[in-house]
Amino acid sequence: MTTKSPSNTVFTRQTLDFLRDLVENNHRDWFQANRPRYDAAKNELCGVVERVLAGLSPFEPLANTAVKDCIFRINRDIRFSKDKAPYKSNLAFAVGPGGRHSGRIDYYVQIQPGNQSFLGAGMWQPTPTNLAKFRQEIDYNVDELKEIIEADAFKAYFPEISGESLKVMPKGYSADHAESELLRRKELFFIHRYTDKEVLKPTFADEIVRGCGLIKPYCDFLNYLFFDEKEEPVTL
Repeated sequence: MTTKSPSNTVFTRQTLDFLRDLVENNHRDWFQANRPRYDAAKNELCGVVERVLAGLSPFEPLANTAVKDCIFRINRDIRFSKDKAPYKSNLAFAVGPGGRHSGRIDYYVQIQPGNQSFLGAGMWQPTPTNLAKFRQEIDYNVDELKEIIEADAFKAYFPEISGESLKVMPKGYSADHAESELLRRKELFFIHRYTDKEVLKPTFADEIVRGCGLIKPYCDFLNYLFFDEKEEPVTL
């Protein structure tokens, strides 16, 4: 983590106002003229991320994770996009070992005005190998996953499920399989949205930590399944 603390560890209305104005003025000249407003917003983001990292430290191995490694750039990659707006309309960060490029299932937070801020985590754009592992686990041992995602506290905090599903059952699975809905999932990403009023609360970073704690068992389930489970030796 960084040793120098940012001057602010909460979001202010000025940050949300900047993001709203950016939507209406998404071009380089305006951004450069309003660079001090962006710098102030980024400083607040750094403060919140630092506080989140500190809050997660008791239950996540993040000792070598720096604030700067968690934050996404506001610049958009427009090389292959029809939308040539150069800047994102949100601030975002992801927390995993080493930051946003951990390569593992991590916690993603996006700050966007209009009550569109959210915390999300889960299976998103998995590799074919990992998706096959997920479906195999559903087929043979679905109880562990369902115990996590069907818990009352989990469902209450993460009511929104994002991600694509197949219209038909994947190859190799019966159409009348008891877990057909989960097996057809190509992605299984859970979201909790925050109102602008919640984002501006002094306790917002602590609320993010609470949400991460609730979804951690699901992240742990996927990380073990995708990355940590040892392959059983093949006996001839």
